[in-house]
Amino acid sequence: AVQEMIHSLGYQNVWDPRLLTQDHKLQRRTITHNLLQRFENEGDDFLTSIVTGDESWFHHYVPETKYQSMEWHHLDSPSKKIAKIVQSVGKDMGSVFWDAQGCLLVEFLEPGQTINAARYIQTIVKLRRALRDKRPHTARATVEKIRTFGWEILPHLPYNPDLAPSDYHLFSSVKEQLRGQRFETLEDIRKAVRQRLRAAGTDFYHQGILKLVERWTKCVQRNGDYVEK
Repeated sequence: AVQEMIHSLGYQNVWDPRLLTQDHKLQRRTITHNLLQRFENEGDDFLTSIVTGDESWFHHYVPETKYQSMEWHHLDSPSKKIAKIVQSVGKDMGSVFWDAQGCLLVEFLEPGQTINAARYIQTIVKLRRALRDKRPHTARATVEKIRTFGWEILPHLPYNPDLAPSDYHLFSSVKEQLRGQRFETLEDIRKAVRQRLRAAGTDFYHQGILKLVERWTKCVQRNGDYVEK
């Protein structure tokens, strides 16, 4: 009801508080239009060849939302007081790479390490190996491209989570499932994240990639402005 009221007043939800300049909007519209053209020309083969990935923080504890912590009470029951709880300062940086078939690679940053060029090179080499081992029946053209390591990097502007599958689909789902649980160690949170990624199922990953077409279309229709959540 609140959402409908907000929309009736002409307001819209956006992913990112940063204001887009006209140049940013033009770039976003151009990129998404070109990607849509690729999809129209190549069809589902284009989508299923996409490998996407990103990194995100996973907190050792994130409190439940008010909706999740709701309980039913009799009218005469005393109201329950809920203390304000904030998310734990303990957190772990995880990188996840996936495609329409499922999760390909999960890596966590060890304490004291930073994500730099050398680290990314190591990760890409592991990703190449994962693609070879986990996708042995990929189309011949794709296998040849992997063999030569001549991957194509699709254009994507930074700080555009509304167009990044890991942001709008994967991370939000995994973190929502972990909400309200408390993890004492790095190994505990890492194990829980990996379990959620394995249990997600092929349909979950497939839908996350398919949503790209809808979001590219909306971005073009909105002349490069943010796509609603």
